[in-house]
Amino acid sequence: MKSNQHKRTMLGLNGLMLVTAFALVPGAAHAQGADLAPMPEVKPGKAEMIELGKHLFFDKRLSGDLGVSCASCHAPEKGWGDGKALSAGYPSMEYFRNAPTVLNSKHRKRFLWDGRLDGSDAGTLVRDMVTEAHTMNGDGRLVQERLKQVPEYFALWEKAFSKGSDPYSPRMFNAIGEFIKSIETTNAPFDKFIKGDNAAISEEARAGYALFKGKANCASCHNGPIGSDGQMHKTGVPEHPDVLKNPLRTITMLRHYATSGMPNYMNARTDVGFYAISKDVKDIGKFQTAQLRDLKYTAPYMHNGVFATLDEVIDFYDRGGGKGSVLKPLNLTAPEKQALKAFLLTLSGDPVVVKDPGQPEMQIRANYGKN
Repeated sequence: MKSNQHKRTMLGLNGLMLVTAFALVPGAAHAQGADLAPMPEVKPGKAEMIELGKHLFFDKRLSGDLGVSCASCHAPEKGWGDGKALSAGYPSMEYFRNAPTVLNSKHRKRFLWDGRLDGSDAGTLVRDMVTEAHTMNGDGRLVQERLKQVPEYFALWEKAFSKGSDPYSPRMFNAIGEFIKSIETTNAPFDKFIKGDNAAISEEARAGYALFKGKANCASCHNGPIGSDGQMHKTGVPEHPDVLKNPLRTITMLRHYATSGMPNYMNARTDVGFYAISKDVKDIGKFQTAQLRDLKYTAPYMHNGVFATLDEVIDFYDRGGGKGSVLKPLNLTAPEKQALKAFLLTLSGDPVVVKDPGQPEMQIRANYGKN
């Protein structure tokens, strides 16, 4: 009886897909074959470098005032973000965007909401976050000298690189990058389902998956193993009101525009997204497609954390996005929205927990003056 009911449900959904086609973005027809993929099995990085990177990821001595670490904004217990709509950034500053999760960094095509960094170079991502004034405000040359005064790090360094080598900031950034790339979604129900275990997700979630690929057409942008095409799209996400109400956030935004070489940046009063990088007016308001993995743990959502729940996100897309959006209304029913949400939650795996290894004390190196 249940099997027949499921068949009727799926036939109904398939029929609806044939009759109704809603494209999320211009040219979405070119992505009609797009779909999600299971998390790939990849060869892990060098264990010694990952171990060193883990220690450095949690160490506040990488920041200018020794007050924040990478984990301050990318905490394991908060889905490897900070759980805030807008990140706090460096002490005495406030940031104007959400701190994205670092989960699945190995599979990203681009890094950061405006896609300004190549996803194949996690070391450069770390360098920018450590040295940027509004994130950690650390000087790589100073940080490497601090690390030389920690015997435990010196020992880890020699294991990761070579006997007798000294901490050196570019390698330090690469080690943290290797650790970040080791943090991946594991044991997600969707991966079991897509590999043939039909019972791994509920019937409602299976109906949601059909909507994801069909009527809702989410897969045109949210595809591949992490559910992101790595491209920039304009969906009309509303501005977070605190960006302009809070002078510290406005200042940080304008400084970002200035350092990016954006024309006429002092007149900007919105988050222009990719335009600050490309300088092409067609890119105003475009942001990189967010990954869908581990959504259970990574709220709030969007580049500015303006939506606190998945229900709000689904309602937003159902309306066709916001002002200037390239999206079209989906006209989902209440049961369809619930089915879509049930499916999206199957993309979350077990919580990825890494314990803070602690911050060993600095000690003056006996042979420091000989190097």
